[in-house]
Amino acid sequence: MDAKNPLIVDVTRGAMVESRHRGHSVVADRHGKVLHVWGEAEKIIYPRSAIKPLQALALIETGAADAFNLSDEELALAAASHGATPEHTDMTARWLDRIGLGVQNLECGGHDPMDKQSFRDMTRRNETPSPIHNNCSGKHVGFLTTAKHLGEPLAGYTGLDHPVQRRLAAILEDMGDCDLSQAPAGSDGCGIPVYGIPINVMARALARMADPVDLAPERREAAKRIFAAMTAHPRLVAGPGRFDTKVVEATKGAFVVKTGAEGVYAGILPEAGLGIALKIEDGARRAAEVAMAAVLTYLGMLDRTEFLEAPIHNAKGEAVGVVRMAAGWDN
Repeated sequence: MDAKNPLIVDVTRGAMVESRHRGHSVVADRHGKVLHVWGEAEKIIYPRSAIKPLQALALIETGAADAFNLSDEELALAAASHGATPEHTDMTARWLDRIGLGVQNLECGGHDPMDKQSFRDMTRRNETPSPIHNNCSGKHVGFLTTAKHLGEPLAGYTGLDHPVQRRLAAILEDMGDCDLSQAPAGSDGCGIPVYGIPINVMARALARMADPVDLAPERREAAKRIFAAMTAHPRLVAGPGRFDTKVVEATKGAFVVKTGAEGVYAGILPEAGLGIALKIEDGARRAAEVAMAAVLTYLGMLDRTEFLEAPIHNAKGEAVGVVRMAAGWDN
């Protein structure tokens, strides 16, 4: 196991380091063996949207995906933190319509599109964002699809005791081999329950998706389908110019990376049979993306140096600094 040096990400301006971000990361296999750790392996974090691939398993396991003849594109959208481009919102609307529901059934709330061009276009048209523009709307349509297939109440599906949420908690407990009954709990940005888990538990759960050999047949098949959908349609998982999309495209779908709010990242690496969990303490996405690229490079999974430094520009578009790993972080 590596020394427990934390991940340190520098933000430079000119020749000086202006800011620093500190983080934690664990690389584990399906047995829970920690192969690499930076920072605290057992630090408890909220995994946020980084575990959407795990949450999407229920959509297939329950038979809902096949009952409603969901496409691979829709499965990718169920695991997405999308930018609310027309591609994303149109597909979400069509999916809702096909299951006989509408935007009013979504309980995720609305926010401005994460995609900058889509936000500018909506502003120019004086349009107000709806829940369909929420980056989690695909996941929520997946929740509704499962509930409708199983004859469960549609209203209140985000509640802690709703069958949809109990099912998701059970998946996380099983995949991470953990007990959530005493775990810290809160409400995620889209309104569903979120549980605090050790970062090594999150890494193990992701590794079991990467190497699902010991899972029940239904879950093993579900894990493979979710991964295949996300790698076949990376633009649906995030969007143009987004780190998650660019990495999957650059590596031709060799693995999946998935962002979560507050500086969280997940990695699912089938070729190596490994899972990666990463958390930046101050929640900075700019640091999380560079740190995730660095961990992938350290593992020999990524050889694209452009992901290791994120340029900083001034208001005139001039490059004035970079976000990069601090020297010696990998010792």
